[in-house]
Amino acid sequence: MAAATTLSSSLFATTTFKGPPPHSSSSSSFPLLTYKFNPLSTRQSLPRVRATMLQDNEEKVKVKESVPSKISTFDDSGKASIESGDSTTTSSSSSFEKFVIKVEQSVNIFLTDSVIKILDTLYHDRDYARFFVLETIARVPYFAFMSVLHMYESFGWWRRADYLKVHFAESWNEMHHLLIMEELGGNSWWFDRFLAQHIAIFYYIMTVLMYAISPRMAYHFSECVESHAFETYDKFIKARGEDLKKLPAPEVAVNYYTGGDLYLFDEFQTSRIPNTRRPTIENLYDVFLNIRDDEAEHCKTMKACQTHGNLRSPHSYSEDDDGDAALCNLEADCEGIVDCLKKSVTSSPARLK
Repeated sequence: MAAATTLSSSLFATTTFKGPPPHSSSSSSFPLLTYKFNPLSTRQSLPRVRATMLQDNEEKVKVKESVPSKISTFDDSGKASIESGDSTTTSSSSSFEKFVIKVEQSVNIFLTDSVIKILDTLYHDRDYARFFVLETIARVPYFAFMSVLHMYESFGWWRRADYLKVHFAESWNEMHHLLIMEELGGNSWWFDRFLAQHIAIFYYIMTVLMYAISPRMAYHFSECVESHAFETYDKFIKARGEDLKKLPAPEVAVNYYTGGDLYLFDEFQTSRIPNTRRPTIENLYDVFLNIRDDEAEHCKTMKACQTHGNLRSPHSYSEDDDGDAALCNLEADCEGIVDCLKKSVTSSPARLK
């Protein structure tokens, strides 16, 4: 009984990064998704990840070019190093981690390409049905992420409201994409509903397991899915743009994008300050243009999530944020269920503020 009590109550201290905040590499091969770190001025600094805004000349998202950035800190001599607690990661462990990342990405890209080939075969001339299937699938990871995070919270392993807020807002956004496609008739065939729903069930189970083992891999896989969605909508807009401008916008789209309460609409866009994106919906072209831009925002958020422990809700930043009020409390933290179990056994209980 004493051992069980110790295991259930044990929390662990988290890694603290010392020194100036890290900087993302300028040689990143993923032009659309980059990081921006904001220093904390008076407290011990904690690197924070925010995806940068989509530029007009950076529309194309390339799944295979995505490479997760690594957090680095700089010592007095200016040499970059990776720190975990007070110890510097050895070159051998760094090489092993790079190998693991490469394997994870290769598996994700293979799975994504396999699904894309199936969709290309079944829906090469049925756009709205394809979009319905895509949106049914695309919102599933956020359910899975929240399920695992709630489990971590119950065990006292990981308590971060920002992750839950952002992922719920992402699922809310994808749900409205799905409602739009249903209003356009994308779910009219029984086969399309059957296929989408059963893929979603399998995808949920797979994502829960993947996220429990390696959150980085799960976030990268979701990035791959969102990247494909972006490219799909981008191609559709360029091919059918003039026709779409002549068609009315679905009512659900008008209500979602121009409604009075846009808190959740701002919440999933971690690259933007709240209230800075307010779409105008006049026709169906505007609807698909904004859906495409939503997918780009999802891509950037998923890219940012691959750097562990730094996701922040856009609403947690104040206009004159000097870093003191923005400090994330990471008293209880772990990366993946194996890491959680290890730390819950070996670490001393952390004191929650």
